[in-house]
Amino acid sequence: MTTILRTPRRRRPIRTVAAVAALGALVALSGCTTEDGDRLATQFREGTGQGYISGDGAYTVIAEADRAEPVTFAGVVESGDTISSDDLLGQVVVVNFWYAACPPCRVEAPDLEAIWQEFEPQGVQFVGVNIRDGLGTAITFAEEFGITYPSILDRDDAAVRLAFAGQVAPNAVPTTLVVDQQGRVAARISGLLTEPSTLRAMIRDTLAEAES
Repeated sequence: MTTILRTPRRRRPIRTVAAVAALGALVALSGCTTEDGDRLATQFREGTGQGYISGDGAYTVIAEADRAEPVTFAGVVESGDTISSDDLLGQVVVVNFWYAACPPCRVEAPDLEAIWQEFEPQGVQFVGVNIRDGLGTAITFAEEFGITYPSILDRDDAAVRLAFAGQVAPNAVPTTLVVDQQGRVAARISGLLTEPSTLRAMIRDTLAEAES
C-alpha cells in the first residue's frame, strides 16, 4: 500500500534566519571540507550574504549494480508523525535537504512541488530534510511556497544527514537524492535544481527499474 504523506496547513508568523548562522547547519550537513570552508569564508568576505555552499548543480547517477546498501533513517515531520525508511520501501523516494533561509532552496521549491504532484499518482514519495529550522519556520515555508510533501526536522540530532552521509554525502545545500524501491541512493543533484527535466528523468528511470 502506497504511503502518501502531506504537510499540515497552519498559519504561523514568518521567521527569518540569519544567513551567517547557516554555517553551523552546513558543517552538520557536509562535514564542511576545507575547500567548502574556504568557499564559505570567501562568500562572507565578499559580503554576498549567502551563508551556504550552493554547489555546482552537478548530478550523479549510480548504476543498480554499483549502489550501496539501503539507507536506514527515521525522523519526525511537521505533523508530529514519524516517517522512516521502512515506511517507504517499495517506493521511489525523492529526498531534498534544505532550510528556509537558503536562497536556492527557495528558488527550487515550486519546481519540487510541481514534480511531486506529477509523480505522486505513480507512487513516488517526496521527503524534505530540514537541516536548520524549527517547526514554525518549516510550516511557514511550506505555506509560502505551497509545499504539500512532508519534511523531517533534522536540526537537533542530524540523524538523517548522518544516515545518508556514509554513502552519498549531501555536500551542498540544497541537495536532492533519488532513492530506489530498495532504499538505495540511485541519483543525486548537488546544488540548485536548475533543470527540472533532469530530476524527472531520474525518477522515471528509477521507476522503470522495477518493471525491467
